[in-house]
Amino acid sequence: MENTSLIGLSRQVALRRELDVIANNLANLTTTGFKSERVLFEEYLMPVARDESFQNPDASVSYVQDRATAHDHTPGALRTTGNPLDLAIDGDAFFTVQAPDGERYQRSGSFQINSDGELVSQEGYQVLGESGPIRFEPTDTDITIASDGTISIVNATGTQTRGKLKLARFSDRNGLEKDSVSTWRTGQAAEAPLSTTRVVQGAVEQSNVQAIAQIARMMEVTRSYASLAALLKSGDDLRQDAIKTLAEVQS
Repeated sequence: MENTSLIGLSRQVALRRELDVIANNLANLTTTGFKSERVLFEEYLMPVARDESFQNPDASVSYVQDRATAHDHTPGALRTTGNPLDLAIDGDAFFTVQAPDGERYQRSGSFQINSDGELVSQEGYQVLGESGPIRFEPTDTDITIASDGTISIVNATGTQTRGKLKLARFSDRNGLEKDSVSTWRTGQAAEAPLSTTRVVQGAVEQSNVQAIAQIARMMEVTRSYASLAALLKSGDDLRQDAIKTLAEVQS
């Protein structure tokens, strides 16, 4: 296959990959705490298939290489729900949850209480406090969560606390690895949240996906893919015509 076709194919693979990422962003437009993604590409110079000793040296051949997927950690807008177990973070910290493979971090604060009285995430992971999982008694009522994450309840003996949410902050958020749609993992040591960070009860952080921007980019990618496909087809047609003409001359 000629270099033109290979270069075009590498670009098509990259565009297909970007289209998949855009589709995933749009699919999570309403997912609480979702962070939009974008693909990072780079030029890959072909290191071989070159002979500089010819009178006209080979030109460098470069391809498009899918390098990584980057995440936009810009906070999404807060939406008031009135549910006392819906929480959002005003700041750059994360909630800490206990997944089967260790602690995970998330911005989504749509929590609930399971059959064991534990505060859990939508995935069923225990929400961690500074002293471990948060547990409630069947007689607990009027759950109140202060801006610093302290959880208070009211029962027959009066007002009591059920712990304080474990908030984690990371100075290098680019080092976070996505673990699921809404959870992250990292080998970094978590830092204490800034003093300005506060927990907002009765609200959730919406996805930060910008629908119009994503749709506009999807149209650009689709057009680029179609144009490139047409260009490659023209190249194939020219090559076939050349082979046909050569065969006729030789006969």
